Amino acid sequence: MKTIKLTIGICSLALLFASCKDEKAEMAKQNVQEYTNYVDSVATLEYAKAYSNWESIENGYNNHKSIASVTINDTEEKATLQENLDDATLKYETYKTTLLAEKEKEDIRTSKSNFRKTLLGPNYNDSGDMAFEWINKDNILNVYQTFVNTVQTNKDSYSREDWDEIKLLYEAIDTRKNTVENQGLTSSDNRQIAALKLKFAPMYTVNRMGAKSEENAAAKE
Repeated sequence: MKTIKLTIGICSLALLFASCKDEKAEMAKQNVQEYTNYVDSVATLEYAKAYSNWESIENGYNNHKSIASVTINDTEEKATLQENLDDATLKYETYKTTLLAEKEKEDIRTSKSNFRKTLLGPNYNDSGDMAFEWINKDNILNVYQTFVNTVQTNKDSYSREDWDEIKLLYEAIDTRKNTVENQGLTSSDNRQIAALKLKFAPMYTVNRMGAKSEENAAAKE
């Protein structure tokens, strides 16, 4: 009788152990699947929407990955589950790299647009080209005044790259002026613009050279 009871007890323990292993395996599979599903859902988000919620997304990602990574250690299918986990991780990291690269590009575009608006005034229209068709005979004098005065105020803080951008904008304004003159630009406005151009030319030359010299000196340190 004791032998029978002992046998039954051993069998019960074996079944319990097997049952626990099965439960752990199922839990591990479920956690890895939930992690994979989470990554798939994130990777379909538009970059702007994802970046605006990135802290929450990262927290969710780290939580799902942590749970999945821990539970696969207790299963015989660890190798297969680890491969699935690694695939999802690679997909997430690839998406994240692309997202951050796009954000950096957007930051650069925004910074450049703000820089131009400071120089050209509130009417500046960032149309993506340098045609400056928003400049006309009625506002071109104000554009020149805003541009030259802003450069004069901030000339000591501009880098060599800033001066290169300033030159690019200045030449675009001048090109637009040739068109605007045919629209009936007044003699008074033309004279004032000429005076502003005379003011700008030496200011640009001196300060651009200074910025380049400072950059070269910093590179040698």
